[in-house]
Formats: sequence, C-alpha cells, structure tokens
Amino acid sequence: MKKLLMLPFVGISCAAMAQVSFIGNEDKILEETPPASSGLNCVYIVRNTSGVRCRYSSSGSHPVKVYRFHKEGASHATPVPATNTTDREWTFELGEGDCGYIIEDGTKSVFMWIVDYDANRLELGSMNINAESDCNTVILDVAGHISPIYYYSINGQRMELSRDMKLSYTNLVYDEASFSFIEENCDKAVSAASSIRLAAPFCSTDFTLSGDRFLSGWGEKLTVSSPYYTATALTAETSATQVERDNPNEMNSADANLGGSAPAEIDFEACVTEAAVFQEWQLSASPEFDIIEIRQNSLDFNYTFTDEGTFYVRFIAANDAGGCEYTSPSYTVTIGESDIKCPNAFSPGASEGVNDEWKVSYKSILDFECHIFNRWGVEVAHFNNPSLGWDGTHNGKLVPAGVYFYVIKAVGADGKKYNLKGDINIIKYKQSNNNPTE
Repeated sequence: MKKLLMLPFVGISCAAMAQVSFIGNEDKILEETPPASSGLNCVYIVRNTSGVRCRYSSSGSHPVKVYRFHKEGASHATPVPATNTTDREWTFELGEGDCGYIIEDGTKSVFMWIVDYDANRLELGSMNINAESDCNTVILDVAGHISPIYYYSINGQRMELSRDMKLSYTNLVYDEASFSFIEENCDKAVSAASSIRLAAPFCSTDFTLSGDRFLSGWGEKLTVSSPYYTATALTAETSATQVERDNPNEMNSADANLGGSAPAEIDFEACVTEAAVFQEWQLSASPEFDIIEIRQNSLDFNYTFTDEGTFYVRFIAANDAGGCEYTSPSYTVTIGESDIKCPNAFSPGASEGVNDEWKVSYKSILDFECHIFNRWGVEVAHFNNPSLGWDGTHNGKLVPAGVYFYVIKAVGADGKKYNLKGDINIIKYKQSNNNPTE
C-alpha cells in the first residue's frame, strides 16, 4: 500500500495535460475536467479499457512510477508496472477501469480517474407513464440500464459524472402579445435514473429520452419514447379592463384600480390551456366566494357594476374529469357612494373654454334628470345625463346674465335619492351681435 504525501493541488485542465495520451483504443478518449476539490487533474472516459494502455511523456530522464487507487482514495494506492519505451516515454496497461491513477514524475504528480464506459453502458428499453402521475407531476418509468457514473476524489469522496441525458416533449407557454398559449418544444436535462419526475405539461404530447453525452461524443445516441400522454394539467391567464368614460365632471376614486364611479363597465377575459373543458367566471360580494351572485360559463365576461360596495371576480377552470382545477387570483372592484355637487355660477360667452358651461360634479349616479328655468318659470334647458351640462343658450342664443334655477332628481348606486334645487348665476358677459332671449 502506497502512503502518499498530498501536496496542495493546482488545477490543471485536461487540455493542459499533453503529457498523457492513450494507445490501443478504437474510439477517441473523452475528457472531463473535475472540480478542484477532487484533487484530480482529469477524468478520462474510455469506451472499453481492455487492451488500452496509457502513455506518459516525462519531463525528465528520471524513472516514472505509477500507482492505482479505488474509492478508498489515493492514500490506499498500490503500484502498477510501467514500461519505459523510450528515454522519456512510459506506458502502463489500464487493465481495469473505474479507478484512479497517480503518475509520479520526479517531484511532480499527476492524478487522474479512468471511467470504463462499457462497465457503465447506457441501455434504454422502454419508457412508460406511471399511473401515479397527477395534475401537477408526470412520472416516467424508464426500463434499462441508466445508473449514475461515479468517480472518486483523491480523498475518497464520491462524485458523479453526469450523463446529460435529454428529455424532449411539447408544452404550452403563455404569449402576452397574443393573449394566448402557444406550443413550445422543451428539452429538459435529466439525471440517470429509472424514474423521471417533471411538472405536468399543459398539452398532450409524447416524451422522448435521448443520450447520453458520451455516446454522442462517439457519434451515437440512444432514444426511447413514451406512449402518447393526454394532458390533464391546466392553467389560465386572465385580464380585466375597465371601459373608460371621458367625462371630466365625473368624480372618481384616485386609488381605485377597478370600479370607482358607477356604472362601471368591465371586460374580463381568460385564455386557457388544452385540458380546460369547464370554464366559469364568478362574481361575489364575499372575498371567500361563500355566496356566488353571478356565474358565467365562458372565457369572456362583460359586466356593468351599478351597486355601491366592494365586489370580487374570479375565473375557475377544470378538466373533463374535474380532478384538475385552476382558480385565478380574484379581482377587486370597488364602487363608491354617490354624490352630486352643483356649481352656482358660470360665464358663458365671456371666454371660450373657461367656465362657459354649467355642469354638476357627480359620482355613481344611475338615474338623472335636470331642468333649468329662468325667473319667469320658462324652461331654458333640460338633460338627463349627468355628464352633460348647460351652455347658457336657449333656442340657439345666449340667455341674458342673471339668476336661473335648477331642479334635479337623481338616484345613486347606493340607493340614495336626490331632490336638489338651487340658483345658477350667469355672470355678465360682453354681448356681441347676439340678441339674448328674455
């Protein structure tokens, strides 16, 4: 047994180890630079170590010594016969793979691990979908020989050499620009295992496992495919867009994302993945949706909120068996209490665009009727939309300055009834060629 003094390791990549080469191999030797913590300079993957010899070019004319170690680490290394073929070239037979070698070259030592791939050969038989797959996870059972490939550091620490196998399948991804789900080809790196677990895809697909990277390095590849998988998992994306009203005199809550002043019309939309057969929008006055006031079985839901209060809207979907479900985050819609404020003066004809129309300020008014009279009780204006106003004209002409009277009847979203009366003062303006009506 060889007891070695382990000197501090200075990382040397495989590419830098030009002193090491191999003879007697039909396939090229693959190389892997291990982490510095392993203490190894290089890991070599040999297709089959039988009949393969390692050739080492010494940096001097002194004898080269070779030792072999296994999973116990370099401190348990034993001597290996080495042949001096020229003054500075030495060879030794690998004989067995899956072991480490130490080459002592004077004061210099090279540490490497040899993997015999044939002893760890990948074999793929079949791949089937496990019956325990559910809405969230697909489990693939792979038959064959796909065990991990291990090597050991100079201190006996087990390390894994990844096969870098690839699982290919189709999934759906959300495309914000088109507000839809589109197909995407997925390649997922998987470790060597007889059971593969992955998030359930949102569309029906088959799975293909291919590998490994070592066979690919030798120009080969093994593949195995699963039976066709029918999607059960589902998801959705939703949006809510409020129909805007360009009414400058309508008061709205500055902090209200949805809602504000009634009537508030909102378009709710959803897009779903393949397995979503049942689709429903729900509206409730309870954030827990204890009681659902409105249900609509569709992807699109247009609703006008006319009652004061806070309401909650969500979208749910399920597959045909009802075993897989999706529930969206809820949208909060807040409708404020009603209000009407009436100005008492304006100045039509004085300065265009400045205080030249009499309008109420309002919020959450559902029914509205306004009559305006002159001092003799003659109606000079009438409108039934709170967003409208009076421009100070009657029969197409500006009325004289003075006092006028309004009568308003209205009903708010909170059920409040308004019976308002008051004065409107038209501030004297400079008359042009108009002949005001008395």
